[in-house]
Amino acid sequence: MTSPLRQIPPGIWALGFVSLLADISSEMVHSLLPLFMVTLGASAALIGLVEGVAEATALMVKVFSGALSDYVGRRKPLAVLGYSMGALSKPLIAVAQGTGMVLVARLIDRAGKGIRGAPRDALVSDLAPAHLRGAAFGLRQSLDTVGAFLGPLIAVALMLALANDFRTVFWLALIPGLLSVALLVAGVKEPPAVAGVRRVNPVSRNNLKRLTRAYWVVVAIGAVFMLARFSEAFLVLKAHEAGMQLAWVPLVMVAMNLAYSLSAYPFGALSDRMSHRTLLSLGLCVMVAADLVLAWASHWGVVVFGVMLWGLHMGMTQGLLARMVADTAPTDLRGTAFGMFNLACGVAMLAASVLAGALWDWFGPAATFLSGAILAAAALAGLLRLQGCFGIATGKSR
Repeated sequence: MTSPLRQIPPGIWALGFVSLLADISSEMVHSLLPLFMVTLGASAALIGLVEGVAEATALMVKVFSGALSDYVGRRKPLAVLGYSMGALSKPLIAVAQGTGMVLVARLIDRAGKGIRGAPRDALVSDLAPAHLRGAAFGLRQSLDTVGAFLGPLIAVALMLALANDFRTVFWLALIPGLLSVALLVAGVKEPPAVAGVRRVNPVSRNNLKRLTRAYWVVVAIGAVFMLARFSEAFLVLKAHEAGMQLAWVPLVMVAMNLAYSLSAYPFGALSDRMSHRTLLSLGLCVMVAADLVLAWASHWGVVVFGVMLWGLHMGMTQGLLARMVADTAPTDLRGTAFGMFNLACGVAMLAASVLAGALWDWFGPAATFLSGAILAAAALAGLLRLQGCFGIATGKSR
């Protein structure tokens, strides 16, 4: 029998490598940015606010880019625009003299992520055969995450070579960002639009009514997951607080993304055969364990272990949630469906990151991670009550 990997279309492989290059660029910056902001005088609460607003912007913008890609029947142009904005935001951080400029740059970067995200995910759905959709999302996420752990490794090497020169590292991050745009333009061919289809407003009342109850359950599940999982900036701060030297702190993101990358494809493929509810529940159990380890860790080695559990949780759940959105949405509304899903997740991410930063400043790091464990446990309890109620949203793939 042919391996699922061999059956995945070349366009999805190309999209995976586009994500890989873009994430190298982003993580070269993101793995150092919380500590760079500290050098500019930022508190944990301010860092949480900046990261929460930035990540929420990315998720909220997806609702508009997804709907627009459905309306015009094209995904690739929006993806090119989004990846270009992400690449070109890096020089702004390199020249920033205060947190205001950092926030502007992060908003441009994350708005670019939002613009490209839903059309790209809808493009994966368009290119992938239905019986390989979980494997396709898992592969793209896995390659994306390879970039997310190569980026911090490159940042560590450059920080050591450049005597902790943050700004030069941020300038060099522009290079893989531009390469990702070039690969997307040259290497991904969008399927032709269906001839004779009348384009209508995808967010009209009549179209939104076509999004089923099962789809809205997936949206609710995704939002609750985000409440329990605040910005990864706090993982970086925790490692430094536990004694890791400045130049080596990006290794925290390497550890997280290594676990994420190694688990994303296997669990994505598993979602084609396994109960979605069971897999989501297991992912939440791992999230609770990660938060508890991080809450009580006093040595950077223990922090790295907790961070790897965090990455495993993401590998188990992120591709699965994307696959569940694709499965429960009409084909012509997939961009809109991914956008609405990410809008809900964006609001939850903003609230979670602001709360995490406030708890860190008021009560210390342990309070931040214990709050995450409590929210994840509450989400798990709610998910376990959903058995048998929502068909494909919580049952086996069909």
